[in-house]
Amino acid sequence: MTKKFSDQYYLENAPVKKAIAHLSIPMMIGMSVGTIYNVINAYFIGLLHDTSMLSAITLGLPIFTVLMAFGNVFGVGGGTFITRLNGQKDTERGKRVAGYTFYASIIAGLLLALLALLLIDPIAQLLGADAATFDYAKTYALTLFAGGFIVILNFALEQLVRSGGASKESMYGIFISTGLSLILDPILILGLGWHVAGAALAMVLSQLGSAIYYLYFLEKRSEHLQGFLKHFKISIKDQLEIYKIGVSELLQSAFLIVTTLLLNNFAIQYGDNVIAGFGIALRIVQIPEFLAMGLILGLIPFFAFNFASKNIPRFKAGIKQASLYIGVISVTFVGLVYLFRAPILHLFSSDPNVLSIGAYILVAMLVSAIFNGFTILFISLFQATGQGTATMVMSVTQGVLYIPMILILHAAFGLHGVIWSMAVTETITLIMGLIFFIAFQKKLKTTDLADAKVIPA
Repeated sequence: MTKKFSDQYYLENAPVKKAIAHLSIPMMIGMSVGTIYNVINAYFIGLLHDTSMLSAITLGLPIFTVLMAFGNVFGVGGGTFITRLNGQKDTERGKRVAGYTFYASIIAGLLLALLALLLIDPIAQLLGADAATFDYAKTYALTLFAGGFIVILNFALEQLVRSGGASKESMYGIFISTGLSLILDPILILGLGWHVAGAALAMVLSQLGSAIYYLYFLEKRSEHLQGFLKHFKISIKDQLEIYKIGVSELLQSAFLIVTTLLLNNFAIQYGDNVIAGFGIALRIVQIPEFLAMGLILGLIPFFAFNFASKNIPRFKAGIKQASLYIGVISVTFVGLVYLFRAPILHLFSSDPNVLSIGAYILVAMLVSAIFNGFTILFISLFQATGQGTATMVMSVTQGVLYIPMILILHAAFGLHGVIWSMAVTETITLIMGLIFFIAFQKKLKTTDLADAKVIPA
């Protein structure tokens, strides 16, 4: 492979727009397909015409968030560290970090499964399950936690793949998991009649398929990480470098779970149709969020590499282009979904009560979607550049703010307050991110660029 066509070429030398196209378009496609992946379960469960089952898998969404968060503790923390090491030409150290990431993610997944098995009843109650949904929620949770180490490993490996700029390979893995889900969901949910257990098992097996592909790529085709599996031990200093960024992912997800649990427990007071409406609306607005996330996740190695190699003009040019693209994506999607909200909602349910409240909830969620992409950009920039404090604060801000916000708005406006609490919180979080970004820009101006290799943007 010549340098011109290597993944590192796009991180280091390609024109910024060309680099974004190479790094982000595959991730955006992959994340879009991933959105379909998240909707597949709801679609096939919906075919059973059981609102309790549909509500149960909605209540179980925080479990997948937990597993993804643990995967990202090692994947984001290790992956961004590896990219910065590559920017400093220290690839051997990067291999050791990758090996530690692999084995630590498996161990964490197994320990989490054991803990969940011991506490499954309180977990189901904490998720907000009532008498009608408790057994379904418990079954879904048990199955997902049992295979959780696979989900954690898959997310960690995906981040390692992207650490070298291999966005296409990351996309291929998402294609594999989505394709397997399309095959396995109808078989396990409908064919074998395993309903919510089948939905969870299909998710685990689909993640296994992509994890195997990622492992093959890293061991056989990666530019910098071949042979990483023979490494396990790294220094305490390097472990701290992983966790100072990775733990922020866990905190962000923990507070996201708090947000979801609060939302579930307040919404359930107004009936299963409200819970189902939230589940449908949240899945729809995941599309622009996942597109923006795909754009930014593809660029995290770009930001990390150029920051570490002190190519600040190129670094700033990437931020400018990413901001423009996020704005276009958010406004376009929100406008289209708002115009066609009725037929879109009909794809998920024929219950008139669900459709009515779902349309109202969707409008509030679309407001949140406009700001969410920029929040993701700020957090990802801080992660890529190793800004531990800013990353940590941004990661917990949304969850910390949401707690008093939903309590106050619910007390003042009832269901209307519950529905709009997310949009209000998202707006405040964006303002917080902007404040940190302004401070970060001032820091960039004082960066020593004496040895910087300035490449035209």
